[in-house]
Amino acid sequence: MSSTKWSACGLITLTTDFGQRDPFVGIMKGRILERLPSARIVDLTHEIQPYWPLEAGFWLSRSARYFPPGTVHVAVVDPGVGSDRNSLILETKNYVFLGPDNGMFTAVWEQYRSEVSVRRLALDRLGAFGIGSLSATFHGRDLYAPLAALLASGAYTPADFGEITDDFVVAHSPVTVAPGGTVSGIVATIDRFGNALTNIDAAFLNNLHGITVHFGEICLPLLRTYSDAEPGTLIALVNSFDVLEIAQVQGNAALALGLARGSKIEIRGRTTHSQSSSD
Repeated sequence: MSSTKWSACGLITLTTDFGQRDPFVGIMKGRILERLPSARIVDLTHEIQPYWPLEAGFWLSRSARYFPPGTVHVAVVDPGVGSDRNSLILETKNYVFLGPDNGMFTAVWEQYRSEVSVRRLALDRLGAFGIGSLSATFHGRDLYAPLAALLASGAYTPADFGEITDDFVVAHSPVTVAPGGTVSGIVATIDRFGNALTNIDAAFLNNLHGITVHFGEICLPLLRTYSDAEPGTLIALVNSFDVLEIAQVQGNAALALGLARGSKIEIRGRTTHSQSSSD
């Protein structure tokens, strides 16, 4: 764990599955500004697949680094709201993450494992900070928004709100590597262009040669960028977030292939060792 202490900068990001039609996001912002009128609030996304915390964790783990040190990242994708599930505060040297303990922060924990402290929110402390009773259905409004404001103000630290724990939900969607170089993962999210972003990081491809990407009976080439193929061509590439992506040039790969969040993807290739032994 890093000895460098996180220091607030007054910036809060919001990640939810609320969408923009209803007032839920606006109400969360109102609760933040009620506590911290000077807060700067960035909507990371409110279009997470409803009830799918894994997607929120995917984007948080790959987006947080593009924000200034001291940012508070709030995520509310909470199918267990109102139950006995816990809430977590994750603290790294640059960022704090706040939200329900439902496996959503697994990718964040893995990304920052060498420097992160995980705290379980102590609900019995909240009254001292003016956070009253919680509704059974909207903890984004009643809990996470005012708590984020307190943290972003710099007047309080994560240690004020809970003790360090190693007992939290880990929701693995593992990437597996089989002998010979086959790598298996899943589609973590689908963007508005229909590109399917997987949980397979580029590092898994480093020692492979002759790479092809497979979805069912479909076999796709691994290219560098979209313009390396003609419009309509289905391809795979490593995208700007350093993960494997399946795309259709100027088209919608998810529709063309019937891909969905959780769809299984397989990479086949020869390892460096396999290549040298066959020469």
